[in-house]
Amino acid sequence: MADATGASASGGSVQALHRALGLVDTVRDAGGRLSIREMSVLTHLPQPTVHRLLKTLVGCGYMRQLPDRHYALGFKLVALGQTANRLVGLGAELTLTALVHELGETANLAILSGDRAEYVAQVQSPHAMRMFTEPGRRVDLHASGVGKALLAQLDESTVIQLVGRTGMATHTTHTIVTETRLLAELAAIRRLGYCVDDEEQELGVRCVAVAVSSPGSMRTALSISGPVARVHAALIDRAVPLLQAAARQLSMGTFEQGGSA
Repeated sequence: MADATGASASGGSVQALHRALGLVDTVRDAGGRLSIREMSVLTHLPQPTVHRLLKTLVGCGYMRQLPDRHYALGFKLVALGQTANRLVGLGAELTLTALVHELGETANLAILSGDRAEYVAQVQSPHAMRMFTEPGRRVDLHASGVGKALLAQLDESTVIQLVGRTGMATHTTHTIVTETRLLAELAAIRRLGYCVDDEEQELGVRCVAVAVSSPGSMRTALSISGPVARVHAALIDRAVPLLQAAARQLSMGTFEQGGSA
């Protein structure tokens, strides 16, 4: 029975909300569609509980039932995602613009989205030859600068589980494709405070990235990218402290300041 403050009811509501959001995350991580049985196995929740939660999520538009009785992410999440990405972009725009002004190369912001890195904001270089990544694009963690910066924020066992699920696809001859080498690389990134994607995602492109300390559990990374001819050792030396300073600014609330401007 709940006390005068309604603590018991509130606790139950929080648990249900946590479980419902966990279902959405589970379906997202699995590619966007699952059966009730598959969700039950992955979340360790009884099938009747999963069914009840899905009924609410479907009713609110956050999930939808497919003709084959699987469930998929609902269309309402599309609008929410677009709005969230737009607000993150607004919040980071001044910081990214300052990096482009100082370094002359494209600046990017990415988050950990399921088992991939997802770009959420970008300010492009003024050069005719420049890098362009549309916000919303998702890339492999082991083969990108922002991806490795995101992985370096996770513990070793989590990294091993993650790459075990996704595999380590070879994008170029420079891509890291073994767990041993990846773990060694991540240890060096944590020690140095930055990482370099040296043509690992795309030939001819080099990227320098750092982690951003974000509130809650959101994992975020900041980077600059450009042709290898311009992103050379001297530019990397200049870029690292500027990226690290920008990451500190973002972690201290630049998102909110930019979003309300």
